[in-house]
Amino acid sequence: MKVKDILGIDFLLLIASISLTTFGILFIYSSGVTATGELVSYEYIKQIVWGGSGFLIALIISMIHYRRFHGIALYLYIITLLLLVCTLKFGRYVSGARAWLRFGMFGIQASEFTKITTILLLARYLDSTKEKRASFARFVISCVIAFVPMSLILLQPDLGTSLVFIPILLIMCFVAGVPLRYVFFLFFVICMGAFLLFLTLWQEYILKTSKAETYMAITMLTNKRFVSVICLALGLIGLIALAGFLLYKKQYFFWILYFCLVVVFSLGGSYMAFKVLKEYQLLRLIIFLNPNIDPQGAGWHIIQSLTAIGSGGVMGKGYLGGTHSHYRFLPQQSTDFIFSIFSEEWGLVGGLIMFLLFLLISVRMARIMATAADAFGSYIAAGLSALYIFHFMINVGMTMGMMPITGIPLLFMSYGGSSIITAMMGIGFALSIHMRRFTR
Repeated sequence: MKVKDILGIDFLLLIASISLTTFGILFIYSSGVTATGELVSYEYIKQIVWGGSGFLIALIISMIHYRRFHGIALYLYIITLLLLVCTLKFGRYVSGARAWLRFGMFGIQASEFTKITTILLLARYLDSTKEKRASFARFVISCVIAFVPMSLILLQPDLGTSLVFIPILLIMCFVAGVPLRYVFFLFFVICMGAFLLFLTLWQEYILKTSKAETYMAITMLTNKRFVSVICLALGLIGLIALAGFLLYKKQYFFWILYFCLVVVFSLGGSYMAFKVLKEYQLLRLIIFLNPNIDPQGAGWHIIQSLTAIGSGGVMGKGYLGGTHSHYRFLPQQSTDFIFSIFSEEWGLVGGLIMFLLFLLISVRMARIMATAADAFGSYIAAGLSALYIFHFMINVGMTMGMMPITGIPLLFMSYGGSSIITAMMGIGFALSIHMRRFTR
């Protein structure tokens, strides 16, 4: 590495990530303190070790030219896939999911590292096929690269982590110039499928529970025969439209086919999700619609989180002054709900500082993406940007009742070695791309 490369390091990105990691350690320590001032958890010590290790790994990666990962991206991807398969077979259960592999004293969550290897392989593939921007096969293969690890993670089952691959795929395909009709097709299918699933849950678990009127049209969404008939009918219409488009080259035939496929995949996907998702996963989605439906059970998380955040006010109760965390009202307070403790003790001002730090990371990632020396570096930065933004939006939205509880950690701050090391690895790649923006 040359001296000019070191001087060209993105210190703003590095400072923002270190600051968030420091905040995380401070509040993981706070989460281990009881109302009597007794320290009952030493998670913060592990977090210091993991955070320091992650920082060193980030520096090591930044010293390596990111182009070196172009040739080994596929091998790294296969290794993490094999780890996911081993996790399904030999992993131990944590919070209802077989997501951890134990190696003596050490444990890893392979799904976290798979996010990085998937970004690398997607970037490599999109870079090597950039001359075929409009190719439908390019989009399909990109989807396969993302959906294979996503499917393995869903089998654990870990719904929250699996969802991360969707924004990574969409953003990287968009930046790589994949036609918008393909990108929006996947986006529409996911949004409509989620909407239909929430409609089903709303009727099945909220309207019926409250003895309110139910709607036959929504009830039919869980009827196998109805869903099959609708999908078959739309499939036939789609085939006719496809034949018309191939014969006459009229655009309206294409859009008829497009609409039919969106509805078929959305309807089929929502039906499969309702049947396949575990009861506790469905309950988390139901609680998002109405936390008071089970206030002493699944709704307890979000109710206590909202109470803690609201009690912090503008300036907060002061560091180590939180009551909800110290009286142990908040479940998983060092992991999924670390933001609730942070907001209770540092208030709105602290929340804004944290928001600005994540915004700074996002802005710097966008800058790195725009100034990268080649498409491979630009695509990596795009995937990393999607990763950080999605984690922040979902986790903070979850603690504030604006998103379903999915178990996604707040990167840099939530307790967990695999999570923080993965986050710092991403920073390392971003630094490497930025330092070599003037070289090819």
